Amino acid sequence: MRKLKLYLETSVWNFLFADDAPEKMEVTKQFFEDIEREEYEIYISELTLVEIKRTKDERKRGQLLETITGHRPIELARSEEVNKLAAKYIDAKIIPEKYEEDAVHVACGVVNDLDVIVSWNMEHIVRLKTKLGVNGINKIDGYKEIEICTPEEML
Repeated sequence: MRKLKLYLETSVWNFLFADDAPEKMEVTKQFFEDIEREEYEIYISELTLVEIKRTKDERKRGQLLETITGHRPIELARSEEVNKLAAKYIDAKIIPEKYEEDAVHVACGVVNDLDVIVSWNMEHIVRLKTKLGVNGINKIDGYKEIEICTPEEML
């Protein structure tokens, strides 16, 4: 059976070290145990690395980068096609313009034909409005539908 291809948005990596949210941290660690058993193919974008490099806490930034390196996700480029699709999500008011990077994460997973976007971002990514709106635009533009869920839903 083919492995699911997962796009891991930045928040998923961050919650591995979220001492202030122990339940989500534990669920995320359980999810990464499945990843370590090679149950999935995992992907990130260059935007993920940019966001992590913005982490102010130097120790946490180092932990995040080391964890990403250790898991060897496939890195996807931020292409013009990704930017155009993200702009369509924003123009349709699915994701606010102020949170363009969230739209880019979603578009990156869609354009690269992945199966699932995994995120803890409940404000702009993992919400019904986003799921319906993204898949509506995807259908119009000839992309396949994509699942959007939390690490907890992957367990």
